[in-house]
Amino acid sequence: MEKSKIRNVAIIAHVDHGKTTLVDGLLKQSHTFRDNQAEMSQTLIMDSGDQEHERGITITAKQTAVYYDGYKINVIDTPGHADFSGEVERTLNMADGVLLVVDAQEGPMPQTKFVLKKALDMQLTPIVVINKIDKPAARIAEVEDEIADLFLELATSEEQLRYPTYFAIARDGKAGITTDLEDSLAPIFQAIISEIPEPRTDADDSKGAQLLVAALAADNYLGKYAIGKIFRGKLKKNEAVTLISPSGDQIRSKIDRIFGYRGLSREEVQAATAGDIVAISGIAEANIGDTIATGDQPEALPTIELEPPTLSIYIGPNTSPLKGREGEFTTSRQIGDRLHKELETNIALKLEDQGLGFKVSGRGELHLSVLIETMRREGYELEVGRPEVVYIEENGIKLEPIEDLTIEASPEFVGAVSQELGIRKAELISQEQTSVGTTRFTYSIPTAALIGLRNTLLTATKGTVIMNSIPKGHSPVSSRYKVERNGALVSSETGTSTAFALFASEARGTLYIPPQVDVYQGMIVGLSKKDELDINICKEKQLNNMRTHSSDGTIQLTPYTQLSLEQSLDFLMHDELLEVTPKNLRLRKRELNPTLRKRANKNS
Repeated sequence: MEKSKIRNVAIIAHVDHGKTTLVDGLLKQSHTFRDNQAEMSQTLIMDSGDQEHERGITITAKQTAVYYDGYKINVIDTPGHADFSGEVERTLNMADGVLLVVDAQEGPMPQTKFVLKKALDMQLTPIVVINKIDKPAARIAEVEDEIADLFLELATSEEQLRYPTYFAIARDGKAGITTDLEDSLAPIFQAIISEIPEPRTDADDSKGAQLLVAALAADNYLGKYAIGKIFRGKLKKNEAVTLISPSGDQIRSKIDRIFGYRGLSREEVQAATAGDIVAISGIAEANIGDTIATGDQPEALPTIELEPPTLSIYIGPNTSPLKGREGEFTTSRQIGDRLHKELETNIALKLEDQGLGFKVSGRGELHLSVLIETMRREGYELEVGRPEVVYIEENGIKLEPIEDLTIEASPEFVGAVSQELGIRKAELISQEQTSVGTTRFTYSIPTAALIGLRNTLLTATKGTVIMNSIPKGHSPVSSRYKVERNGALVSSETGTSTAFALFASEARGTLYIPPQVDVYQGMIVGLSKKDELDINICKEKQLNNMRTHSSDGTIQLTPYTQLSLEQSLDFLMHDELLEVTPKNLRLRKRELNPTLRKRANKNS
């Protein structure tokens, strides 16, 4: 297809403002699917992963294409959560414009600012879509003013301040130039065609073709696919090419097949021209950030620049007494191979070999926990340490990552939120009332103090708090927040937990396990009301000749607290580990022997 008939657009927004729902509407109303196809009755079509469905968020950016009025529109659906901003950064390289989706009630939020800044820095043409205007608490005029203020703050040129604004109810497939909406998304389609420029490419074809690899995919039939936008020239099936890495290394290779996109599927083409987004098979060595080039003197494109990681975590093979019982992949080599494979596509991750285990660095707790949960579901057994902040050093000064934190809470919980953030050394930037009666706080807070905050605030606000954060750079390490937590209830024996022993231990604290589960010495079975305590959780009721069987069945236990993966990571202290298997999450002490553990604590 001619370059003038191609539009490359990314959908960017804060989490849950309606990006993926808008893509659903574009797919359905462009007649990409037949009327009787299952996709016509589905929602969140682009969220294909199990965790994306379960968590209700987009984790990986995805490419699709729709055809409308003779134009091919390549659409990139990006994540809205700051932890997956690496996905946003790498895929914006393929776009020439963005649809900035903003909730008509919430207005611009932290991630809105983050993704818009990235788009404007890359000189992408913006179109604003104010979505969900049917909300009872929608405040359209105020949101328009807030968006204008955001553009004034972030724009790099006067031209970027002349952005068009559209209104939509993406869930119902309606949009309009004014709040009087049409019964279709035709205004959005027309805006993409008229406002988004044709792909920016290098017109000098004499130097050969260039494609920057921005994503990877794979299947069992053709193996690895290198996905990216062609910036110059034309690529053909079976053509000889040179793969150039960011370090300058060159590998001669050959294109096997070329695929364009249509809806959720790929369609094979014989050739593709500058401006189009394609998937290429046959280049097994390709990685994100590489350039696929042709010609006698192939040239590399600028590499993808990424924000540095903010958190790291230890991941290693399971070393507990129950190791090898529940997982298929248990060795350090198998875990290392899987982590190195993850680096190919999850480019915001960094990996450091530490002998038996690995130090994995990423953008936040959610970024790392999604990786751990993915490996768990694939059959891996792991042990995981407490998340740690990634510090950097400049001019001999140690710097720590800082984040902008936005919190919304009901008025009755304002005191609890303020107290907790005060303890964590957060700096209050602003506090205001929202149109729905909640209080919105904006804080500047060290990343180290964010660890465990979400679960603490969820408890303090009875599950009603809304919080989001985005990185804002680094600053010199200040007075550090010291993590405080009551001691753990630790099993002093190896065996099977009994209702009798659990009932006797309820007064000591909150229990994390039910009866009749395997436990081992040094395993954490609950949270103490005071200091750390070793308890016998396997003790059985003593029997004699007058009582020939136990009466545990009459014991009424308080329901135990089952921690999620994120809650378990937040619970950990520096002398503790989390055992992760396909079937269980078990908290444990690094040193299982109580005598050696107490001796080590005394020496420290």
